[in-house]
Amino acid sequence: MSTPDTHQAPAPEEIERAEPPVFHAGRVDFRDLISRTSLIGIWLLVALGFAVFESDLFLQEGTFKTIFGSQYELVFLTVALVCTFTVGEFDLSVASAMGLAGSLVPLLNVQDGVPIVFAVILALAASSAVGAVNGFLVVKVGVDAIVATLGMGTLVLGITLWITNLNTINGLSHGFAEIAIRDVFGLPIAFFYGLAACLILAYILGFTPLGRRMAFVGSSREVARLAGINVDRLRFGAYVAGGFVAGLAGVLLAATLGGYNPNTSQTYLLPAFAAVLLGPAVIKPGRFNPMGNWIAVYFLQTGIVGLQLAGLTGWVENVFYGGALVLAVSATTLIRRRTGK
Repeated sequence: MSTPDTHQAPAPEEIERAEPPVFHAGRVDFRDLISRTSLIGIWLLVALGFAVFESDLFLQEGTFKTIFGSQYELVFLTVALVCTFTVGEFDLSVASAMGLAGSLVPLLNVQDGVPIVFAVILALAASSAVGAVNGFLVVKVGVDAIVATLGMGTLVLGITLWITNLNTINGLSHGFAEIAIRDVFGLPIAFFYGLAACLILAYILGFTPLGRRMAFVGSSREVARLAGINVDRLRFGAYVAGGFVAGLAGVLLAATLGGYNPNTSQTYLLPAFAAVLLGPAVIKPGRFNPMGNWIAVYFLQTGIVGLQLAGLTGWVENVFYGGALVLAVSATTLIRRRTGK
């Protein structure tokens, strides 16, 4: 007579009722606090070092605006990646989806005369379709996620170069540019869009049944399926959401630049991965989290700008992003081993 299995999968209702951990007064774990804020401390030390050794250049309002007034497209790409990473998937096509949306807006509006609102809607629909195809190949067909998304990214890049005839398409109106470059507290409004996107996703992942189910699927797909969660629907939806968010990055980038150069799309992929893999080293160690990504994006940008002010130009971005990616993967691996997550 077999012994009944005492390790039963939690019911979906139990997952939805689960509450985030609460910090109790008088029980502060300083090791945990240091682990959660270590990257912030390093960021401050890096900024302090540049402030001391490059004070004439670094301690200027223009430097602050250079650091925080850009990189919002990377923030959106990290949000897109977290959507898929949280459910245990992988996506190498987000930069191409961003480039497709960014190229379609000026192509449709400037060359074909499509009203800007409809051009934006069609561009976002196209980037979402990239995510949907990824989801179909990975979830329904069973193609390996790396192979499927790498192939889709390359295919979409080729299509984008084809429809734009390898050219940068400019001519978007200044009125449309205002949705991205309007000054708010000395920074372009697109910076606050990126921050809002991170806060919204952080709320969804941390405080909603949807977020808990996504995390459950990412940590144990089979157990989640036994618990009654529609695993495939969440995985497919994560790819579509990632494509949509990447499309938003492309639309805002096109608005900022007045057009889009499709040849630049792939240059955003390495920085986005460096930030999203560095993110688990802060706020929620061992877990992909949007606010950790936000901190990582501007930590990396601070280092690059500081080194450029010191005269290290041209090659410094590749070295810094590549080195950060290696360190991020190593740190995340060590953290996961310690926490068991």
